[in-house]
Amino acid sequence: MEQGINQRKTEHIRLCLTGNVEGVNKSTGLEGISFIHNALPEINFADIALDTSFLGKDLKAPFLVSSMTGGSELATTINQNLALAAEEKRWVFAIGSTRAFLESDTHKESFLIREQAPTIPIIANIGAVQFNYGYGAEECQRIIDKTGADSIVLHLNSLQEAVQDGGDLNFESLLPKIEQVCKTLDRPVGVKEVGFGIDGTVAEQLYNVGISYIDVAGAGGTSWSQVEKLRSRDPLRKAAAEAFNNWGIPTKDCIVSVRGKLPEVPLVASGGMKTGVDAAKAITIGADVIGFARHLLQAATESPEAVIETMEQIELELKMTMFGIGVKNLTELKNTKRVSIMGQSLLEENS
Repeated sequence: MEQGINQRKTEHIRLCLTGNVEGVNKSTGLEGISFIHNALPEINFADIALDTSFLGKDLKAPFLVSSMTGGSELATTINQNLALAAEEKRWVFAIGSTRAFLESDTHKESFLIREQAPTIPIIANIGAVQFNYGYGAEECQRIIDKTGADSIVLHLNSLQEAVQDGGDLNFESLLPKIEQVCKTLDRPVGVKEVGFGIDGTVAEQLYNVGISYIDVAGAGGTSWSQVEKLRSRDPLRKAAAEAFNNWGIPTKDCIVSVRGKLPEVPLVASGGMKTGVDAAKAITIGADVIGFARHLLQAATESPEAVIETMEQIELELKMTMFGIGVKNLTELKNTKRVSIMGQSLLEENS
């Protein structure tokens, strides 16, 4: 029987599959963006290209399987199915938190997915708060060496830890420790939130100490305060968590804020992404790569083929959006004027 951190990982998966874990009255903000249909696109659908690159490797599409899980039997099935699908579709693959991997060899195969994904970018993951609990650059390097990852991303999850029974709450003076890790490791280091968002001011602080890319992981999808509320056995903490069921910065606002401060930083947009249309909207306001998580989770419990089918639908939706506005590659999508933001048409502004 799984115990401790391994049991928690299984509970997280099951709650995300079956529980009401989205924020209340909180959206990504992307519904405020709409595209202006182009009745004469003047392009061949067959010529639409989604290819891009990330972490020095070529991708067939600007998509990332966001960090979800690891360290349990169910997580092994999920991660291997996701990795096989990501390799087939040439998406980036991000492993869930590897703290369990450092602390135990139990279910280590849930983290060792390079065999299933030999050529795509793989991102390992650990909570930045662990730098105040005995972890540092040495442990990060061990994770990279064991997993064969191209990068490590440090997740920031203060509110989740506050709601979680026995959470790690010392987030003091993490920035200099993050800087030391960036200076020491031989791979790029990124930072991500877990669904409450990163704004431009915080992103700039992180970039200035050596962070290579930002995954905003904004509000509008899974709320980890909701997940931990459902797990909690502490009545007081469970009740307090209710006050935070609409907490967080919408994903759209995160993208705009970070891009405004850091025009050139590689930017991953995750948090409530469900369709290729969502992805297109995020790209038009500054995102480079789009992360999908819970939208892939059910398929990942079934088979690689089920995941691939979901991925192909997302890719088709993105291509159909691009066809609908008459752009044939991601550069043109980034620069399109056929978009209306909160009722303000860029096409009319530039006519």
